[in-house]
Amino acid sequence: MSNRNNTKGNKVVLASSNAGKLREFTRMLSDVHFNIIPQSEFKVSDAIEDGLTFVENAIIKARHAAKHTGLPALADDSGIEVDALMGRPGIYSARYAGEHGDDEANNDKLLEELADVTEEARTARFRCCIVYMHHAEDPSPLIADASWEGRILFERSGENGFGYDPLFYVPTHHTSSAELDPDEKNRISHRGIALRDMLQQLLKEQT
Repeated sequence: MSNRNNTKGNKVVLASSNAGKLREFTRMLSDVHFNIIPQSEFKVSDAIEDGLTFVENAIIKARHAAKHTGLPALADDSGIEVDALMGRPGIYSARYAGEHGDDEANNDKLLEELADVTEEARTARFRCCIVYMHHAEDPSPLIADASWEGRILFERSGENGFGYDPLFYVPTHHTSSAELDPDEKNRISHRGIALRDMLQQLLKEQT
């Protein structure tokens, strides 16, 4: 990579403890020449996500992982924005119902809040911001951002994925995100699009 990176080769720490995200990143990065190591292997705790935007939180997580490992860090912050709820839950998606990462409770709360909202008004999007920091003090991290348009179903459908996938209807495929084949989901999803953008930026630095 460019001389902005440290000298530890292509090792990159993934700043996430979310099992679903780890599965998706590992699957999508399996063919690239980066050694992606979850922060859990370094016993790095989760960062305190006190930013007000997806990009702020992604930077916080990447900086935290880079600081504690001395390696370049890759982090994402993502969530679902529901138009009828003025963009909520947004950056608070993972802890919408209170406890961080309780997918069932988060989905229950979203269904409850949309109980009286018509199908046409249940438009929503997944949004993902991915940040790559060359080191903890990197003043100009690489940033990739993407969104995935759909709407919220009236009940769960499908067993794949994680988070709000069972409630997110994908109009182009006439199915929920949780019913998509994992490779197809990664091809069209917010995280897949953002990650491919990020990889293009990283590969450009190598030339």
